[in-house]
Amino acid sequence: MKKILGDGVVTTECEKWAKQRKSANHGFLVESLKVNFDYVVAIDFVVDCLQTRIIKSTVLKARIPGISKICKTADEVESEKFVKGIHNSVMEMVKKIEEKVATGEANSFGSDFLGLLVNSYHDVDEEKQAFRRKPVLVLAIHTDWQEKARREVKNPHSEGFAKLKTMKMIIKKTLRLYPPVTSTVRKVGKEVQLGKLVLPVNIEVLVPNLALHHDPELWGDDVHIFKPERFVEGIAKATKYNPAAFIPFGLGPRSSVCMSFATTETKTALSIILQRYTITLSPAYVHSPFTLLTLQPQHGIQVMLHSLQ
Repeated sequence: MKKILGDGVVTTECEKWAKQRKSANHGFLVESLKVNFDYVVAIDFVVDCLQTRIIKSTVLKARIPGISKICKTADEVESEKFVKGIHNSVMEMVKKIEEKVATGEANSFGSDFLGLLVNSYHDVDEEKQAFRRKPVLVLAIHTDWQEKARREVKNPHSEGFAKLKTMKMIIKKTLRLYPPVTSTVRKVGKEVQLGKLVLPVNIEVLVPNLALHHDPELWGDDVHIFKPERFVEGIAKATKYNPAAFIPFGLGPRSSVCMSFATTETKTALSIILQRYTITLSPAYVHSPFTLLTLQPQHGIQVMLHSLQ
């Protein structure tokens, strides 16, 4: 897991987590993301593809404990090569930033996410594929909503995303049906009473995000139907002011730091696609969601793009 998730905000604890989270919060602010948005999207896509290959080669293959210390399989060698390649690429970018500041070519490390992390490192002397695919799938199935979204898409720029109300509803509805993370584990810090249950210290509680999103008592009998209009008046009204009913990125201080970035990135991709193509589902598509760290299509998503030109 360390090889896949690294030593970042997902896996760290206590003071180290607090420092990393503080840096990440600033880095994922909309103003910071505007600085280098296209570049970040491109890099994120490449890393996402590489990470998928690493996951498949390290998680899906059964191995005898201890054997890797003696002899590494071809998949292990390849995954380590990918990890090293990503690490070296990032470190090369960091060195270039530091050199520019050292030579006076630049006054700061920059205001984008990487620059903020480098700045944090110097100050304290030390620190998204599952989501993007789903809206494409639902739009390919529900072509009526695809047309509604296309009508409001004009210029896919971050300044105009606040006006994309139909796109927002589609994304929120997609996140409800197919949340990136299907469950969340939390450790009880101090004894607490939850309804009729008393939870002792250090017990781990699993919160089933996916089950909450598909609960008829929370969403009604039509819970499994694709109805973006549920969110026309916002999340609070759609959930009847129950914050735990809709938690695609988790809840509380350890919720996903990249929530805003992932949403903006998805809006950008969908805007570009809808301006140029209509999307239909391929006859070869087999609906088979499964969980591999995140919820994703087991056989991929096969869609057909038809040019509007």
